Amino acid sequence: MGLADLHIHSVHSDGTATVAAILHHASEFTDLDVIAVTDHDTLTGALQACEMAPRFRVQVIPGMEITTREGHLLALFLETPVQPWQSFVETAEQVRLRGGLPFAAHPTCSLGKSIGKARLRRIAQRYPGLLAGIEAENGALATLQDNAAAQDLRWELNLPALGNSDAHSLTLIGCAATVFPGHTAADLRRALEAGAVVPLPVRRGDGYFRHMAWRFALRLGMGLVEGFEGREGTDGRPRRMWVRAI
Repeated sequence: MGLADLHIHSVHSDGTATVAAILHHASEFTDLDVIAVTDHDTLTGALQACEMAPRFRVQVIPGMEITTREGHLLALFLETPVQPWQSFVETAEQVRLRGGLPFAAHPTCSLGKSIGKARLRRIAQRYPGLLAGIEAENGALATLQDNAAAQDLRWELNLPALGNSDAHSLTLIGCAATVFPGHTAADLRRALEAGAVVPLPVRRGDGYFRHMAWRFALRLGMGLVEGFEGREGTDGRPRRMWVRAI
């Protein structure tokens, strides 16, 4: 079985790592077989990653996270860019026309640009087969209940589900991943089209909590949130956590 992380950001959008650093880290410090560099509204980093991939262990597929008027859409196997700020449906249709696979990125995220449950239900009912699936496990979410809601929605709509890190730094790459039969990018595409993929739950080690603390401090400094609440388990780690958005 193969392991893929299909939602990673580089310095070409709001990530902190270069494409070369991402490829090196994924090759040397993770068990991933396939990754996708999916910067916001640009394919520059993804295409650079594809060019550099033969020098590294991991295989790379091109993609981007596209901003639509209703939320973010994750486009995989996309080799020509799609214009942002169209409707979610128009964007997904453009991805399909270009030979890519459209997924709803973090569809239930309460803090980010997400399509939301109600709208996604309507799209799935009115446009069956348009979406290739949804992102059910997202490693960058500050609210753990969002992933649980996405998992519920995945089963309700009977859609394939991805597990991705949504990494903006090297330490988060692979903290969530997708299991698929095989090990290559071609195997992954066949598995995605057949719905033969399984999202792995987010792994929250020390690096994860350091990263989320940094992101929370940044958002607090920017005035985007007003506080933090959490509960600790017997091991001292938060079992549930969330932020109060302003």
